[in-house]
Parts: sequence; structure tokens; C-alpha cells
Amino acid sequence: MTPAVFFGHGSPLNAVRDNACTRAWQAFGRALAPPRAVLCISAHWYLRSTRVTAMTAPRTIHDFSGFPPELYRIEYPAPGAPDLAARVQELLVPVAVTVDEAWGLDHGCWSVLRHVFPRADIPVVQLSIDATQPPAFHYALGRRLAPLRHSGILLAGSGGLVHHLGRFRSGDHVPAQDWARRAEQRLAELLTSAARDELVNVAGLGEDILEGIPTPDHYLPLLYILGASEGNGQVLCRGIEGGSISLLSARFDG
Repeated sequence: MTPAVFFGHGSPLNAVRDNACTRAWQAFGRALAPPRAVLCISAHWYLRSTRVTAMTAPRTIHDFSGFPPELYRIEYPAPGAPDLAARVQELLVPVAVTVDEAWGLDHGCWSVLRHVFPRADIPVVQLSIDATQPPAFHYALGRRLAPLRHSGILLAGSGGLVHHLGRFRSGDHVPAQDWARRAEQRLAELLTSAARDELVNVAGLGEDILEGIPTPDHYLPLLYILGASEGNGQVLCRGIEGGSISLLSARFDG
């Protein structure tokens, strides 16, 4: 069975950085039997509906501003997989899933996958996050997507479990704020102890964690991965950028 994985993608600059997490993402990819395709749930495709990309050649989306020119020159030319998009529609019935041929791969997806699969030779499909729905809805969709793991599909969520841009401070050696450090530690404990009920009940996660989730978009991709898996997670890496953004990433093999 193909693993399910959550990536704390952090800054778009991680697309070109060499650090503990980018090396962990690379190691994850090298150790993985090549999947038939990737279904990615990215925080950056956050809509008022559920959509799935179905084009044969998704474009690389540079959905950020104010970064060095080198980031805007990056292309991640992974093929699409219309057959996988159709299968996702089938699995998520009765939820209406709209086929999308305009979006592509946003940086929440390609900035990580260019480390995991640097040859861009694995087909990639993105599934949007419906902003109108509660956490339990997203967890339930993950459960319906679980059969994909038995047919060689890698389910990948990409977001950030501590992601407070309003408290972010730029610089190379900005220390983690105390609340963010505590939140990341507690979240790592929950991921490695199969505490799914606690993680789905977002409102009950406690003050420090809620401080890091001012909006749900970066947290919700985790719930798809939790729904599609069983048992404990294994932390791939962790670390806090700019004092308030966590790179905590974890794989689930069960």
C-alpha cells in the first residue's frame, strides 16, 4: 500500500533551499516505490467548491509575489492524470466534484514535489479544498479516498499546521516564538499517537495550536491524510520558519 503524507511546505523559497526538511522530502521520495500518480491536496487551492484537475499537462502556477526571480522561472512539468480525476469523482459521490482544466499545480504542490520527485515524471492531480465545509467533511473525504492507496496512488496533503503569517518575521535565524514551539511539539505528539478525534476537533486543540491556525486553509489538508490512513504517523521533519510557520511533515503507512 502506498503511504499517505502531509508536508508542511513553509515558504515558497523551500523550492530551492537545502535544509533539513527539503532533505527529508528528498529521502522520502528516494525510498518510495514510484507511485502510479500523486493526488495532492494543497492549502493554496481553497475555494467554495470541490474541484479536481483533469488536464493532461497541468501548468506550473507561481502563486506568490515579492520573491527572487529564480522562483518564477521554475517549471514543474509533471503530466496530469484525467483517469485519476475521474476516479476521484466516483469515490467522492454524492459530493459534487467539478472537473477543472484551468488550475494546474500551485506552489503548495510543486515546491515540495520537485524535491520528492525531481524528474517530474510522476503524474499529479490536485483536489481543491471547499472552504464552506467543516473539518469533519474534509476528514470524511479523506476516508473515501483511501482506496486509491491500494492502487499505487500517493495521497499528499500540503499546508502548515502552525501557519500565522501575521506573526511571521523575515530573516535567516529568527527564533521560534514560544507558543509556536509548544504548538508544533503538541501536534507532533498527536500525529504520532493516532489521535484523530482530537485533530479533527480543531476547536478543542488548545490555545497555542489555535494561535497557529488563524485561517483553516493550511490545516485542512492534514485531515484528508488522516482520513485516508490508519495508525500512527511518523514525523519526517519539523522546524519553524520566521518564528511562526511550521514545516512539520509526517508520513502514514497504515
